Amino acid sequence: MNIFTTMEISASGLTAQRQRLNVIAENLANAHTTRTPRGGPYLRKHVVLETRPAVEFASFLETADKVAVADIVESREGLRPEYDPNHPDADEQGMVLWPNVNPVVEMVSLTLASRGFEANVAVFQAARAMALKALEIGRG
Repeated sequence: MNIFTTMEISASGLTAQRQRLNVIAENLANAHTTRTPRGGPYLRKHVVLETRPAVEFASFLETADKVAVADIVESREGLRPEYDPNHPDADEQGMVLWPNVNPVVEMVSLTLASRGFEANVAVFQAARAMALKALEIGRG
């Protein structure tokens, strides 16, 4: 595996973790949204990641995988009904459906995605430093 493939894999991880962070931020921002443009409460979203081969021209024997966002899915599980007849979104029985966003779960996911992002930054910086050192060796 060459240094540029390493950078490519790390960059794909950065992109995937950034997407996860965006979705988590959206979930937290809509934790109390009971009415969306499509109707009904906000549905928690999560990112589905997949691996894709990082094709390296120099060698077909080595295999490396990049990460990519396969899909962003909404979950209908865990919607919380609550009795509040004075709420503008209450149904005939006075029940309001609240989003299925748990702030504690979202904060844990946020920490994990943030650490994954930081790890990919560290790998990218190390690969860049090695490439620069290799150039210095070539000059001398």
